[in-house]
Amino acid sequence: MVPPMIDQNDQKASDSKGTEGDDTYSFGFEDVTGQEKTKRVRSVFSSVASSYDVMNDAMSLGVHRLWKSAMMDWLSPRPGMQVLDVAGGTGDIATRILQRANRDLKPDQAPAHVTVCDINEAMVSEGRDRALNNGRMDGVNWVVGNAEALPAQSAAYDAYTIAFGIRNVTHIDQALCEAYRVLKPGGRFMCLEFSMPEAELLQKPYDFYSFKIIPLLGGAIAGDRESYQYLVESIRQFPKPDAFSDMIKAAGLSRVEHRTMSAGLVTLHSARRI
Repeated sequence: MVPPMIDQNDQKASDSKGTEGDDTYSFGFEDVTGQEKTKRVRSVFSSVASSYDVMNDAMSLGVHRLWKSAMMDWLSPRPGMQVLDVAGGTGDIATRILQRANRDLKPDQAPAHVTVCDINEAMVSEGRDRALNNGRMDGVNWVVGNAEALPAQSAAYDAYTIAFGIRNVTHIDQALCEAYRVLKPGGRFMCLEFSMPEAELLQKPYDFYSFKIIPLLGGAIAGDRESYQYLVESIRQFPKPDAFSDMIKAAGLSRVEHRTMSAGLVTLHSARRI
């Protein structure tokens, strides 16, 4: 049974929660109000939606596939799981979850189900259209919603996943509290996010690639250099792995762990609602 979602009319009313009277928040290296950050992030992903996965391949030289496979290994999806994939508009993570969970499905087992929730309607449309074109509509549904006020019932999901999305959320602490709320007791939180190289020797080459090459790729492939300039700046503004682990704990989640990959370029975070 698929967990019911909150009525979208209620969600529209809650989308502005926490954005009025804000302090400033980082949009890359620029400080803006919370409301302005949410607006700009929506604009970024509307601009790059159609080329988002192609750019992931180009920027990471395809290595993002290995990072996501590692995420699946640690998550270990299984038949019957109800998963909420947040900021998952293109459906890449949802597809991986369903393939892994249902690959050895037995006749007496219920398949896994994933609800993809993304604040950006263009990303959701891109993912839904792609799934339809590839005949992969079974086991997944698509919802436009804000990570800070999820249109989902409490204690409804076995797992909450988010890949390369949490750093774009305006109020990260609020999103983490929402992750706790929608998870069942014992449910799993899993986040894949960029971090910074651990070795000082890698800092300059990484900065050069980030600030010089990635925006050029964004301009050539996505026709949008500025959005990818923001995306590389946002990595520098995101908390370091230990600090983010503390934020996860503060939201009430337990058994908080993280693993770095590719010399610290990305970090996998895991926790549970106990």
